[in-house]
Amino acid sequence: MPGPGRGEDLPRMSLLDHLEELRKRLFASILAIAVAFFACWAVARPIFGFLAAPIYRYLPPGEKLAFLGVTDAFMLYVKVAGLAAIFVASPVVLYQVWRFVSPGLYARERRMAVPFIVSGTGFFLAGGAFAYYVAFPFAVQFLLEMGEDFKPVITVERYFSFLMTVILGLGVMFELPVLIVLLSMIGLVTPQFLLRKMRWAVLIIAFLSALLTPTPDIFNMSLFFFPTMGLYLLGIAGSLLVQWLRRRRA
Repeated sequence: MPGPGRGEDLPRMSLLDHLEELRKRLFASILAIAVAFFACWAVARPIFGFLAAPIYRYLPPGEKLAFLGVTDAFMLYVKVAGLAAIFVASPVVLYQVWRFVSPGLYARERRMAVPFIVSGTGFFLAGGAFAYYVAFPFAVQFLLEMGEDFKPVITVERYFSFLMTVILGLGVMFELPVLIVLLSMIGLVTPQFLLRKMRWAVLIIAFLSALLTPTPDIFNMSLFFFPTMGLYLLGIAGSLLVQWLRRRRA
């Protein structure tokens, strides 16, 4: 299907040019995360206090998380600062993604940089918030109730690794509508294609939900599955909008 400007030629890049551009964008993204890491390191303790709140709601009063090795506490705060840095630097990372794909877009589409970065950052933060306030507390409550006949000895390393998997996993999954719209703008997918592949989308989302869900029960899995399916449908709506705009401008 012709683009919005039939007489407009897109810039051509060789494979080496693409690889060089990818290297530049990856370096800039890593640099942004590294700068954010040092800023977050200064407040790693309060950040972990916030992230540990879901587990302390269900532990006996005065009970604390444990650590087994002398380096565990240090490595914990490194991971905490790293997780916070990813969220802080996410607008810069999304900007680098846009810079990488923008040569394949028409001039009018390249003006969508700000909406892409704002919406991408918003969805990523929304995924992390959903994980922290909804999915993770339900999972923690369910798991601790399963072991109520035993004394819990929960290590900070295993707790935070589990928490980080859920938060980052849902943060990335919440980027699905933005990814679909971006692929539609490049021309790799269409709304018709996405609807035809709905069964595969359900299967893949179910698999990812089962992978991220800490328990095999349907209730906890549905906390991951249904929001992601809703985001997939939202992405199809965004793809329809892209297609309609292209036809109108053509």
